[in-house]
Amino acid sequence: MKLFLIYFFSLALSINIMAQSYESQPYKVLEKKDKIEIRYYPRSAKVKTSSEYGSNNNFRKLFRYISGNNTENEKIAMTTPVYMSIDKKTMEFVLPNKYVKDSLILPKGDQVESYFSDPVHIASIRYSGYSNYKTELQHTNTLLESLNNLNIKTKGNPYVLVYNGPYKFFNRRNEIHIEIQYE
Repeated sequence: MKLFLIYFFSLALSINIMAQSYESQPYKVLEKKDKIEIRYYPRSAKVKTSSEYGSNNNFRKLFRYISGNNTENEKIAMTTPVYMSIDKKTMEFVLPNKYVKDSLILPKGDQVESYFSDPVHIASIRYSGYSNYKTELQHTNTLLESLNNLNIKTKGNPYVLVYNGPYKFFNRRNEIHIEIQYE
């Protein structure tokens, strides 16, 4: 039993260390207010897909794209975060920063779309643990209430951002984002 526990914790630790080696989407923190951050995100390269069947189906389609199911048959490194709509019908992967300077690699078929996002100002609230609908709704409401109290106007719908794979057990990072009007 002792050997099993040592093996299990060694495996969990190595998975956690490996999970922290992904490139992350760059941003600049402009302000911190209450529990939220106001951030600026420069243009980025992304791929997205939508499905009535939810996040597992969407993840598979996007993972196939970065695994080489694209017009260049190129494997593309996984990055963080993964963007998901609150209803889990839309998912987006951020591509490595080097693709912002290049032309986009097009997906094969019409289920995945590649695009450049515009520079944007967002408000973000961070939380840990495994994300689920209840915690996402709770943090979305906290974010929207804080923005309302600060008289900051929002644009569009909030997104859930997940930074860790399912095998990272400790120090998980999740965020709720919404675009804002910022001057």
